[in-house]
Amino acid sequence: MADVATPSRSSSPRLTQAERRDRSERELLEATLRVVSEQGVSAATFETIGKEAGYSRGLVSQRFGSKDGLIRALIAHLHDWQAEALDRDQIARMDGLTALCAFVHLHCDTLDEHDEAKAYYMLLAAAVADRLDTQAAFAESHEIERVLIRAIIERGQAGGDIRPDVDADATALMTGCALMGIRMQNLIDPATDVVAIRDALVASLRARLSPDS
Repeated sequence: MADVATPSRSSSPRLTQAERRDRSERELLEATLRVVSEQGVSAATFETIGKEAGYSRGLVSQRFGSKDGLIRALIAHLHDWQAEALDRDQIARMDGLTALCAFVHLHCDTLDEHDEAKAYYMLLAAAVADRLDTQAAFAESHEIERVLIRAIIERGQAGGDIRPDVDADATALMTGCALMGIRMQNLIDPATDVVAIRDALVASLRARLSPDS
């Protein structure tokens, strides 16, 4: 099925088939994020997403196959977004403890700036509450995060700025759970003082992980 685009796209430069596919997938994912964050999970039907992106409902099905395929593509998109943010902030060049605290800042400071994180946790809550098949995709996503945080901690241990006796895996899981809790609390109550919670978490990590503690 051919892409059904809005009239505004007719003036765009001619793209290759691969470029059109990449663009349509990106725009459908971005539309999904907007629909979920603004209207809720139940509103994110293929028809609504296609309309929001300016494409046909059939194209959403063609690109992703099913709701599970869409969710997995969306999660991959969000991990790409996170990787770009980590690269931009040069997290890899920091010592382990500083990088871990910067990771916490990245997740907390973007709470009100991007639809990405809001939509992710709304979809996560729905998957758990309704026992959806997509719950497995979120479990895989959280495993990726755990491994990423653990690698930061282990880098700090190798560099001497994080205590060597710290259980890197347990601390990574604890940090991820704390960030998830902050996200969910912010969804429940947008007036939550995230800065105060963020600073308390960072202070706790520094006190527990620093070699001088």
